[in-house]
Amino acid sequence: MAIFNKERDNKTMAAENTSGSSNRIVAETKFKGEINSKSDFRIDGEVEGTFQTSGKLVVGRTGVINGTVICENADIEGKVTGTIKISSVLSLKSTAVVEGEVYVDKLSIEPGAVFNVTCTMKGGKNFTNEKQQNANEKPLK
Repeated sequence: MAIFNKERDNKTMAAENTSGSSNRIVAETKFKGEINSKSDFRIDGEVEGTFQTSGKLVVGRTGVINGTVICENADIEGKVTGTIKISSVLSLKSTAVVEGEVYVDKLSIEPGAVFNVTCTMKGGKNFTNEKQQNANEKPLK
């Protein structure tokens, strides 16, 4: 009976491990559209459009994103152009090129990285709500 329980426990562990899986767009692959994921994601190819994950995004050296990025954490080695909203940590490696608008809680930049953006640093989880609230306010006359 102990063997049966051990096999059952191994199956449960295997099921738990698949929930921590990640996705990947490999080099020389181009994707145009909208990506929504709950898993971590690595991009070594090209993405044009909206990318959103509640996990971590890694943009490899050959990775290129043009559009909107929304995620928990990001490590960037490649090029990202557009609007980037990171609710926790954005880490730019020395080969990174980032241009556009960045909303982030914490920022780490290695020497050599290109960071040509307007950057807002504060509680990342409130960016969307804050922006909507500010849009509803009337300007002072």
